[in-house]
Amino acid sequence: MKADVIERVRDFNRFYTARLGLLTDQYLGLDRPLGLSRLLWEIGDRTAVGELRSRLGLDSGYLSRLLRALEEQGLVRVVPHPADGRARIAELTDAGQRERSALDDRSRAGVVDLLGELTPGQQDELVAAQQQVRRLLRLATVTITPVSADDQRAWRCLRRYATELAERFPGGYDEATLTRPEELDGTLLLACERDRPAGCGVWVRLAPGIAEIRHLWTDTSIRGLGLGRRLLKQLEADAAAHGVVTVRLGTHNSLGEAIALYRSAGYREIGAYGTSPYNQLSFEKDL
Repeated sequence: MKADVIERVRDFNRFYTARLGLLTDQYLGLDRPLGLSRLLWEIGDRTAVGELRSRLGLDSGYLSRLLRALEEQGLVRVVPHPADGRARIAELTDAGQRERSALDDRSRAGVVDLLGELTPGQQDELVAAQQQVRRLLRLATVTITPVSADDQRAWRCLRRYATELAERFPGGYDEATLTRPEELDGTLLLACERDRPAGCGVWVRLAPGIAEIRHLWTDTSIRGLGLGRRLLKQLEADAAAHGVVTVRLGTHNSLGEAIALYRSAGYREIGAYGTSPYNQLSFEKDL
């Protein structure tokens, strides 16, 4: 990464955190810093502590200290989960509900104060830029790693892939055609957003120097960010690192977005190279 990119991002972070008042111990003028205020808002009426930890990416010990501080202020109760004795639920007290309402009111007023001098067009421009930043940062935080051929998280993704294709293909899709762990002479990649599986893909060796990319899939909640392209590039790079010089893949006429991705990624259409009934179009690329 270019040094000037790193410094420009750091400079923006310093500007943004100072302008929004994130550094003060009285966020939005209330008697608590941002961390406690955000947790109060995230709890809503009531939320499982485990869900809070996952959603906010907080260490268990740190989250416990934050919850204890809110309990001491009389804003939160932490009670046993009614369906799981090992889990806990955080819920707002009446005072906590009032404080959360005040937090919402002050937050909205802060946005009005911050953007009030901008024209409607400039406000729209800012919101669009924020959406773009959010999209790119979300993509940047997704991890893609090789996993074992029988990894259960990856197989949940593969089964969802099969279910989706069964709904989209006019003739359905047979889950039995998924590449089984014992058939995998290649690499299975798993994409995760934080700890949640968000996509997968696999390459399988067909012959010396030739491999096939299969089962490229991303969760519907993350589509449109460019994760499919990232997965495809990483599959290609991993295959090349294992001596593959040519990759092939097939797709169905129903998957217009996949066809567009492969063509834009440098794949050229070729004749059929296998017997899969789902590969109505075949592509190849030299690595």
